[in-house]
Amino acid sequence: MKKSILFVAAIMLAFQSQAQKFDLQGQRGARGIMPENTIPGMIKALELGVNTLIMNAVISKDKQVVLSQEPYFNSEISLKPDGKAISLKDQKKHNIYKMDYADVKKYDVGSKVHNRFPGQQKFKAYKPLLEETIDSVENYVKENRLAKPNYSIETKTIPKGDNEFQPEPAEFVELIMEVVKRKKIEKRVTIQSFDVRTLQYLHEHFPKIKTALLIDEKEDFENNIQELGFNPTIYSPYSVLVGKGLVDRCHAAGIKIIPWTINSTKQMKYLIDLGVDGIVTDYPNLFKAELLEQ
Repeated sequence: MKKSILFVAAIMLAFQSQAQKFDLQGQRGARGIMPENTIPGMIKALELGVNTLIMNAVISKDKQVVLSQEPYFNSEISLKPDGKAISLKDQKKHNIYKMDYADVKKYDVGSKVHNRFPGQQKFKAYKPLLEETIDSVENYVKENRLAKPNYSIETKTIPKGDNEFQPEPAEFVELIMEVVKRKKIEKRVTIQSFDVRTLQYLHEHFPKIKTALLIDEKEDFENNIQELGFNPTIYSPYSVLVGKGLVDRCHAAGIKIIPWTINSTKQMKYLIDLGVDGIVTDYPNLFKAELLEQ
C-alpha cells in the first residue's frame, strides 16, 4: 500500500511538473472573449490560468509604447472619440505614430461588436500603455497571490513602415526595453516578431532577453534561422505549418516551438501530442490540464 501511494504521488508530481513547463499563451490577452490588447483582457487571461500574456506594441508620436495589433485604429474594433465608426478605407489615417498618447486614449476599442469574435464581452475600453499594463498585471497577481506571469511583447514593425507607422528598429526596441528594465521584468519577458530586424538588434544589444521568431509562411526551418542569424529562444509558426518533423528539428536545435493560434481543444490535443512546448490561443478558457495527459 505504501509503495502504491508513493507511486501515485510520483506520477502526480511528474504531471504537475509537465503542466508547469507547458506554456499556455493568451493571444492579446484573451481575444476570443475580451477586447484585445486591453487591461481587462489581460486580467481575464490570468484568471483563466495563462502563463504568458501576449501583447502587441506600437509607438505613439510622443514615444510612448502602446498596446495595439496595428499602428493605426483598425476599423474592425475601433470607434472614434465621438463614437462614430471608422471606415476600412480611412483606418490608416488614424495613425498612432502620428498621435500623442493623450489623443490615442480617446478612441474606444472595446464597444464595437467584433465580427470574428461575436462572443467577446463588450465595454468601453482604450489602448493602454505597456507600462500601465505591466503595473496593473503585477498588482493583480500580488493581490490575488498568483504566480507572476511572463510577457511576450510583439514588435509590430514592417520595413516599409519605418518613419511612417513606426520608428526604425533600434529606437523601437530601445523604447520597449526602457519600460521592461524600469519595471524589472527582464527575466520574464520575450520579445517576438515577424520582422527579424528588431530581433537582431535585441540579440546584439540585449543578449539575455528571450526572443521568439514568428513565422506565417511555409519556409524551411533552417533557412528561417539562417536569415535571423542566431537561434531564438522560441520558434513560433502558424499552427498549420507544424508537424512532428518541425517539432523534432526545433528541439534538436535547442529551440522551443510554440505555434499560433489554436482555438479548439481538438487542435490543442493534436499539437500537444506532437510535443510542442506551448500554444497560443484566443480562448484560454478552452484549455484543460487533462490535455497534457498521455
